[in-house]
Amino acid sequence: MNENAAILEVHELTVRYGARTALHNVALEVYPGEIVALIGPNGAGKTTLFRAISGVVKPHSGKVFASGKDLAGLSITERARYLAVVPQARRLPAGYSVQQTVLLGRTPYLGWLGKPVSRDIQRTWQALERIQITPLCDRPVEELSGGEQQLVLLARALAQDTPILILDEPTAHLDLHHQGNLLRLVRELADEQGLAVLMALHDLNLVSLYADRVALLAEGRLLVSGSPNEVLTEENLSQAYQVPVHVSQHPLYGTPLVLPDGRG
Repeated sequence: MNENAAILEVHELTVRYGARTALHNVALEVYPGEIVALIGPNGAGKTTLFRAISGVVKPHSGKVFASGKDLAGLSITERARYLAVVPQARRLPAGYSVQQTVLLGRTPYLGWLGKPVSRDIQRTWQALERIQITPLCDRPVEELSGGEQQLVLLARALAQDTPILILDEPTAHLDLHHQGNLLRLVRELADEQGLAVLMALHDLNLVSLYADRVALLAEGRLLVSGSPNEVLTEENLSQAYQVPVHVSQHPLYGTPLVLPDGRG
């Protein structure tokens, strides 16, 4: 983890939907080159937090800063130059080729005519090459597998050229090969380019392998944050998920190995 100032800062964020409070004073930071995994049961507030960070919903109180800039004071286009969101592949629209989809990442930089220039084409090809999907460039995205589509979305985010990546369950519905391939790429991008990555994951054993820090949400509150060893404990996980779990040390990697407690 880089010891410089945090790139993404969430300050005491509260989000309400009518009378219901979905997030309660959530605070977290993500530093250059760091992957922070956001975990918690369904309904914990992970999606709401992502929507608030990306500007889809307006918080009741609190602030979000990117590279020191208050995101609430930025236009949609300006905000898109600071953070890129990688949704789940099932949300990928049809009717575009892979190259066209990745080129959409350059939208925040296009002039008023909306025509890409040479730099936009160059950044698109660099992203395709870095994610190793140039052979797919002319394929319609709807013909790709789920794993291939998720790589296209990652390439689109990379072409967007932002210091922050937000990934919403990037491994959902993917097989083991595509899970490992995608998360290794995210790890490499964080290390090579100093990207700050905030990523929601359900698989706690993948969290152990790829995250530098973990933030555990439950009922809209941040219960605990820290290293995987500090957060992925039987006490913390049982409290958040309301189910007995067993945590031991992985025999190969030395990371926390989380399993349902068959005695529960």
